[in-house]
Amino acid sequence: MLRYHTIPVTAFQQNCSLVWDDASLQAAVIDPGGDLDRILAAVEERGLKLEQIWLTHAHIDHAGGTGELAERLGLPIVGPHPGDQFWIDGLPQQSRMFGFPPAKAFTPTRWLADGDSVTLGAHTLHVRHCPGHTPGHVVFHAPEIQRAFVGDVLFAGSIGRTDFPQGNHQQLLDSIVQRLWPMGDETVFIPGHGPESSFGRERQVNPYVGGT
Repeated sequence: MLRYHTIPVTAFQQNCSLVWDDASLQAAVIDPGGDLDRILAAVEERGLKLEQIWLTHAHIDHAGGTGELAERLGLPIVGPHPGDQFWIDGLPQQSRMFGFPPAKAFTPTRWLADGDSVTLGAHTLHVRHCPGHTPGHVVFHAPEIQRAFVGDVLFAGSIGRTDFPQGNHQQLLDSIVQRLWPMGDETVFIPGHGPESSFGRERQVNPYVGGT
């Protein structure tokens, strides 16, 4: 069985998620934006073997702790899509701008593209490229548990901002309708901030994409 646990980190309360195979306890961390000691305490508490870092995109609150965590534990960095290279390069500047601890730029071990997959123990998650919030944003879909880790593409009652460099509002809407909705109304998504919701609920009530 694939399991997950979400830990809000940084002053931005970003939803960092631990995902693991409960048989082997092999684990990945999605978007370690900061507060690494809190993340590692949650790993230890569950007896997990942290093996990978997966990134949805490279904004500071999602990727700020990545370089240090990868270096400290010798972990591969998987994702995002190469469209976010300039955000990775700018992590040190982002950390200063938003008052975060110094962040290291890094080179992902593996870039991701639409249609790729990532594996954890016996489990496979599907990767969808969902640009709009950032050009290189990706989403991780775990159909076996009807969950999707969507970063800042979609929120309960809202959508990602598109006023950052290389953001694109129409592209974001297209990503949601063309890439997320086909995952099914019953799929529950874990957003980058705030509570979980389901795609079916957002199709009904979200003021930005309801009725699509």
